[in-house]
Amino acid sequence: MNEKQWALLCHLSGLSGYIIPFGNIIVPIIIWSLKKEEMPMVNEHGKEVINFQISFTIWIIIASILTFVLIGLPILIALIIGQIVLVIIAAIKADKGELYHYPLSIQFIK
Repeated sequence: MNEKQWALLCHLSGLSGYIIPFGNIIVPIIIWSLKKEEMPMVNEHGKEVINFQISFTIWIIIASILTFVLIGLPILIALIIGQIVLVIIAAIKADKGELYHYPLSIQFIK
């Protein structure tokens, strides 16, 4: 696999959280850790993915708590749809060799 494909896979691995609990954070960290030294593109994309997925997890936890006051459910649905759409956009950009900066992403890793 080439560098673009690894970057694309890193973005798409963020969707693994729907199959594996916290897979949206764990799988991108594994890919990033394995390839960051030899592939600079994967290093940059990996940081973006990890920052977004950690931020997304925080937003999901907050929205889940807010479901007790009924406003959280629409926010939760919007977050899930938004995550899927943003991950697909980022994967397409990665395939074109472009870096995508996720909105609402807290920069934990710089």
